[in-house]
Amino acid sequence: MYAREQTKSVRVGNLIIGGNAPISVQSMTTTDTRNVSDTIAQIKKMEIEGCELVRVAVPDLKSCYSLPLIKKEINIPLVADIHYDYKLALKSIELGVDGLRINPGNIRNVEKIKSVIKSAREKSLPIRFGINSGSLDKDIFKKYNKVTPKALIESAKNIITVLEEVNYHNIIFSIKSINVIDTIQANNIFSSKFNYPLHLGITEAGPPFQGTIKSSIGIGLLLYQGIGNTIRVSLTGDPIEEIKVGYEILKALHLRKRGLNLISCPTCARCKVDLNKIIKKVERQFCNINKPLTIAVMGCMVNGPGEAREADIGVAFDKKNGVLFKKGKIIAKCSDKIIIRRLLEEIKNG
Repeated sequence: MYAREQTKSVRVGNLIIGGNAPISVQSMTTTDTRNVSDTIAQIKKMEIEGCELVRVAVPDLKSCYSLPLIKKEINIPLVADIHYDYKLALKSIELGVDGLRINPGNIRNVEKIKSVIKSAREKSLPIRFGINSGSLDKDIFKKYNKVTPKALIESAKNIITVLEEVNYHNIIFSIKSINVIDTIQANNIFSSKFNYPLHLGITEAGPPFQGTIKSSIGIGLLLYQGIGNTIRVSLTGDPIEEIKVGYEILKALHLRKRGLNLISCPTCARCKVDLNKIIKKVERQFCNINKPLTIAVMGCMVNGPGEAREADIGVAFDKKNGVLFKKGKIIAKCSDKIIIRRLLEEIKNG
């Protein structure tokens, strides 16, 4: 794995993004922001799952007035997501959000963008500028005739020019496309030229199955190259799933250690037990575990203690019998009817 790219550090509420800070996992609510109770309830669930920053849509003034009510009840930074109307950004700052996300492609007037930056400066508030393929500046799109990595970078450069004019750099960038390859290439170019922190994601990645694959490839490849400081996996569905996938990507790259890492074999004719049923039981028992723990559940002795020796603890099956092992060393043998109970007891007592 490459060394991490060194970027500026930006504080969003109680969270540091960039510099030497751990790569953070964030998400966005799917509730109507005007419905304060529903939004708070969803954010609370996201916090339990490990969300470290939450973004809420602010499409109108009534949504703005919900922001301080929401912020008072949650424990993670609250970022207002603004499109089109710069006045909503100004009002959100006034009402005390921890940060803004604005899309320069939707607020094309430079003076309006400068007014938002000026207001943010007064409160030392960070802004994430989101450069998205779906809302690229019309003039840039016309110049390139389609969305390309160079087009995305030109949009980012235009904003950086404005930032240099007003000398404000409390900024995070995201450069996203629905095209995974374009996203990877654009972020590589940006990272080689600028040292602003980068938020990674594949925009509009799709439903959970396809979206997880696209995001794992796009985000994973960039992180492996040392690029990126915070991530969101954009999935159509429950944001809880976004957070889970985000942590799995970081865990797979050894960038964060959190919760259960479950190892299991794909099964074959050697497997004489219902491994799917067993796996689901183990997942159910430890779905809320926060400490790093690797558990192996193997269908036969071929894929047993040897291949899973890196697991903290695990089980493997031989016809109707099972073995319990720690770090590859067998510590108990018993029937398949009680082996999972023994596994759970060992973990709870360990």
